[in-house]
Amino acid sequence: MKIAIAGIATECCTFSPWTNKYEDFRIVIGDDADFFEMYPYMSKYEGIEWTATLVARATPGGPVDPEAYDSLKADMLERLKAGGPYDGVYLDMHGAMNVLGRDDAEGDWYTAVREVVGEDCLLSASYDLHGNVSERIMQTLDIITGYRTAPHIDYMETRERACDLLIRCLNEGIRPQKAFIKIPVGLPGERTSTEWFPGDEIYAQIPGLIDGEKVMDVTMQVGYIWADEPRMTACAIALGQDEAAIQAAAETLALSYWDHRADFQFGVPAMPIADCIEAAMQDDVQPVFISDSGDNPTAGGVGDVPVFLAEALRIQPPDLIYASIPDAAAVAKCVEAGIGGTVTVEVGGKMDPWHGQPVELTGTVTKILEEPGNTQVVVTSGGVQAILTEKRTPFRDHHFYALGIDPEEHKIVVVKIGYLVPELKRLANKAYLALSPGAVNQDIVNLTYKRINRPCYPLDPDMSWSPSVQMF
Repeated sequence: MKIAIAGIATECCTFSPWTNKYEDFRIVIGDDADFFEMYPYMSKYEGIEWTATLVARATPGGPVDPEAYDSLKADMLERLKAGGPYDGVYLDMHGAMNVLGRDDAEGDWYTAVREVVGEDCLLSASYDLHGNVSERIMQTLDIITGYRTAPHIDYMETRERACDLLIRCLNEGIRPQKAFIKIPVGLPGERTSTEWFPGDEIYAQIPGLIDGEKVMDVTMQVGYIWADEPRMTACAIALGQDEAAIQAAAETLALSYWDHRADFQFGVPAMPIADCIEAAMQDDVQPVFISDSGDNPTAGGVGDVPVFLAEALRIQPPDLIYASIPDAAAVAKCVEAGIGGTVTVEVGGKMDPWHGQPVELTGTVTKILEEPGNTQVVVTSGGVQAILTEKRTPFRDHHFYALGIDPEEHKIVVVKIGYLVPELKRLANKAYLALSPGAVNQDIVNLTYKRINRPCYPLDPDMSWSPSVQMF
């Protein structure tokens, strides 16, 4: 059998002024020697000829520039045409991409693939659980399966499952039936983690709903809340060979999510910025991590909103690390001053002036890490150590260590993130979530939605609903 691999993965906030450009994507093409390193499990399959086309990934941000998207799609399609015909295509996706001025980007991507490979070819996609699914997507794909963990520790297992299902269907001549239920609930990932109730209990049901025959797979999509387009919603999906069974599985999951809609809460105390800093200062443990959640680049925030930094400079806790603000001009000035130099720089509020204006930072340059295309510096002002980066950089543990900073040696560590990913959670002795401003802020009911389908919880808290199954 011959199977192609293609994909484009990013998460796009339509409330953001930032636009993801072509150069913001990490593009891996079939000619790259390391293409198959992304899929180490493929060595287990026998008798499969894999054809690598193009897989592109970008840090979440604002909508994708249309020219960038069109260029990536054209490149992928050209490679796909050159290698055909195929028995199947594996699509490595995220599920929450928005192209500026266009809806349902993934649906467009799949439709273009289908036009090239034909109706007999099976299409299988792996998704983040923060994807938004449309009827066109359900109509075009044969198989769709999503992560079952948030934070996402099962991304590789999900990719492998998508390929397992695809190859099984090809071997057995199966074209699964698909049950799809839209759930009119829009909640942020910070509330719907699978690490605490009710997310943990809802996702724990999934294995028990799958018997491998009548029901081959079940997916629960929380959806991506910061996309103002009609497909934004949670949904339940079931695939299999028995219509009644997959309908029942999808309904079970959908009703469970709906019934718990008011139970989803933050996993750590969530407060205004100043309250988080004051509480962290009083805690008798370290490090205390604080999430600058409203400007979280891993959820689509721009990352240069300096409101939290301004508040930290005002309060002046004795030991606070702030990671980070992307500001190439400020970084260049710090490099010019050198280690030990005193600088005054206007930082932040340049990429996202909608949610915060530049802040004056005066301090001493204490660290410089020169990396190609992303030099990073630390400016120390009183008890605050502010990390500035040349490019948008969601900080993880290795970023701190590369700068010579051990988070465990400091009292307060602030990161632009929502819930803590595992490598940061491992370091934190306590954590808070700051209800800070930004494109992906947590004040969902006051976001300026104009195009989503209503009613939708929690925007319409008193609405009623019963599941309606669409079959494909």
